[in-house]
Amino acid sequence: MKPEQTPAAENKLTLDEGTLLVRTARLAITTYLKSGKTIQPPEDASEKLRRKSGVFVTLNTTKPTHELRGCIGFPYPEQSLINATIKAAIYAATEDPRFSPLSLEEFNETAAVELTVLTPPEVLHAKSRKDLPEMIQIGRHGLIVEGMGTSGLLLPQVATEWKWDASEFLLNCCLKAGLPPDAWLVEGVQVKTFEGEIFEETTPGGEVRRKPVGEE
Repeated sequence: MKPEQTPAAENKLTLDEGTLLVRTARLAITTYLKSGKTIQPPEDASEKLRRKSGVFVTLNTTKPTHELRGCIGFPYPEQSLINATIKAAIYAATEDPRFSPLSLEEFNETAAVELTVLTPPEVLHAKSRKDLPEMIQIGRHGLIVEGMGTSGLLLPQVATEWKWDASEFLLNCCLKAGLPPDAWLVEGVQVKTFEGEIFEETTPGGEVRRKPVGEE
């Protein structure tokens, strides 16, 4: 049985709310790179933006090619969405260990902001561990693998971008956690799924759109 995690319609963000989050993320990064200061949440943030929620901020270069330039976030709803967005944006630009920190010039000229608002992760339960891939919908679900003192997370759009099937998605999430590729078959290793609402800039600082789930 596949988990039903899709946010109720009344909990989904409007395009205006998603745009405000993306604009806030960009302002947070710009301000921090200029002055080292952290901005305050915008006063016009709606009630939904002040609720606790997980969120990831992804920075993608748009030229000369489309490539990941930073991605950090918070998977669990432990702080308000707007505050988590500000923190994740700054961390994505300056503290992703896979990349050197962004300069202000590079950020302004080449980096587009993508923001994924997460539903609360839920543990998958199956009679047989081998059935777990059947419970994962590519393009809809993100994954968290937790166990053996470590964890790894992959956003829903990653599987689509890499054209993985569910088993490949699980394998790569295990590798992201630093675990053997078949660790998801081991009892005691938890596999969790979540969903995401995705908003992205079409160009650095440009128009913000809702990115359909499953779109490359």
